[in-house]
Amino acid sequence: MIALGVLIALYVVCSATLLMYGIQCYTLTFLFARKRSVQVKKQNETVHYYDAVDDPARYPKVVTQLPMYNEKAVAVRAIRAVAAMQYPGGKHEIQVLDDSNDETIKYVDDVVAELKRDGVLIEAIRRNDRTGFKAGALQNGLSYTDAEFVAIFDADFVPHSDYLLKTMAFFAERPRLGLVQARWTHLNPKSSLVTRVQAMGIDGHFMVEQAARSWNDLFMNFNGTAGIFRRAAIEDAGGWQHDTLTEDMDLSYRMQLKDWQTEYVPEIEVPAEIPEDINAFKNQQFRWAKGSIQTAIKIIPMLLEKKIRPFKLVQAILHLTHYTVHPLMLLMAILSMPILYFIKVTLSPFLFVLVVASMLIATSGPSVMYMLSQHYLGNRGFKKFFFIPIMMFIGTGLAVNNGKAVLEALFRVKSPFHRTPKKGEKKGSVYKPLKEITNVFELLLGMYCVLSVYMFFGYTNFIVSPFLMLYASGFIFVGLLSILHFRNPGLIDLKVGWIPGMSSKTA
Repeated sequence: MIALGVLIALYVVCSATLLMYGIQCYTLTFLFARKRSVQVKKQNETVHYYDAVDDPARYPKVVTQLPMYNEKAVAVRAIRAVAAMQYPGGKHEIQVLDDSNDETIKYVDDVVAELKRDGVLIEAIRRNDRTGFKAGALQNGLSYTDAEFVAIFDADFVPHSDYLLKTMAFFAERPRLGLVQARWTHLNPKSSLVTRVQAMGIDGHFMVEQAARSWNDLFMNFNGTAGIFRRAAIEDAGGWQHDTLTEDMDLSYRMQLKDWQTEYVPEIEVPAEIPEDINAFKNQQFRWAKGSIQTAIKIIPMLLEKKIRPFKLVQAILHLTHYTVHPLMLLMAILSMPILYFIKVTLSPFLFVLVVASMLIATSGPSVMYMLSQHYLGNRGFKKFFFIPIMMFIGTGLAVNNGKAVLEALFRVKSPFHRTPKKGEKKGSVYKPLKEITNVFELLLGMYCVLSVYMFFGYTNFIVSPFLMLYASGFIFVGLLSILHFRNPGLIDLKVGWIPGMSSKTA
C-alpha cells in the first residue's frame, strides 16, 4: 500500500506540474497581447534611427561572427549574405570562425579571398582544437577584434541587407542595452510535415514567448544567432563559457544578472533553414533540452541570491526548466497502467468538470499560443488548425528523446556539442544526423500506452483514455518516422496534400 501511495502521489505531482506549465503558456500569451500594440509602434520608430544619419563617425564598430563546423552546404550562402549587409565602410568586419575539418575549409577560404579582393573586411579564423565548441570559437574570435558590438549568425541563417542598420538603431542613447535579438523566420517552412510543425513551434516561441518576456521586463534569452551584443556586456558577464550546451542562454542570463538590458524586436526578421529530417530535429532538440537544464542548474542559484521581484523570479525558473515537461510526460505514460489497475475513481459532476478542464488547460496551452502567433503573423486561415494534432503528436513523441536529455543534464552526463546537419540548396543532405536508439523506446512506449487504453477503456477512469491515446499516437508516430528517415535519409515526409483544399505548394 505504501508503494501504491507513492505512485499515486508521483502521478498527482506530475499532473499538477504539467498543468502549471500549461497555464504558463496562457500567462505568456496574455503578457504578449497586452503590450503588443504599444511596443510594435515604439520599435518601428526606433528601427529608422539611422535613416537620417549621414556621418559615418556616428556608427559604432561592429564585428559579425559566423561560427561554423563542417557546414559546406550552407557556409558560402551565409558568408555572402553577411558581407552584403549595409553599414559604413571600415565600421563592419566579419569573422568566419571555422572549426571545420572537411571540404568546408576550401569553400570558406575561396569565398573569403574573393570578398577580400572586393574590399570586404573579412577573415577566416581557425583554432588548433575545438575546445569549448561554439562558445570557445566565439570567445576566441573576440581576441582578434576591438569592435564595440558583436553580431552572431549560425551558418544556416541568411540575414537581410538592412539587418545591421535596423538592430544597431536600438543601441543608440541606451548605454545599458546589452543585447538585441531579432525574430527567426524560415527558408523552407513548406518542405514537409516536419518543417511545417517546426515552423509553427518556432513562430510561437519568437512571436509570443520572447516578446512577452522582453516587453514585460522579464528575463529573456539570446537564441544563439540573429542577435547583437554590446561587447562590454559580454565581458562584464564573464564572457562565453562552455560548461553547458546552451551557451547562448547561459550568457544572456548572466548578463541580465549584471543589470544589462535586452530588447527583442519581432519586426526584424532573419530567415533560416529548418531541419527536414526528424532525426536531425531530434538531435537539435536533445541539445536544447539538455543545455537548458544544465543552464537552469547553473543559473537558478544565482537568481535566488539576487533580489528579484517574485513574479520575475518565477517566470525565469519556469523558462529555464521548461523541458522538464518531457520526463514528466514519460512518467505519466508509464504510471497510468498501474494506477488505473489499482485505483477506481468516482467523481462528482463538479469534480469531473474540474478535472477535465484542468487536463484540457494543460494540453491546450501551447496550441493556443501557436495559433495566436499565426494570427499576428497574418496566417489567419483555418488550414493551420490541421497541423495542431500533428504538433501534439510530435511534441508528445519527443518526450523520450528530450526526457533522456533532461536526465543526462540532471545526472551530469557529459556530451559534446553536436551541430544540426543542414541541407542548404541541395536536394539531399550532405551530413547525416546522429543515430539514436530512442526510436525503439518510442515504439515500445507507444504500444504500452495502447495496451493501457485497451485494458481500461470503457471500464473505469475513462477520463485518462484520450490522453493515453495522445501519448500512444505521439510515440508511435515519431518512432516510425525516425526509422523511415534512418532507412532513407532522402525521404523527407508526407507532403500534406491529403488535407482538404491544401497542397504542399500552396498551403
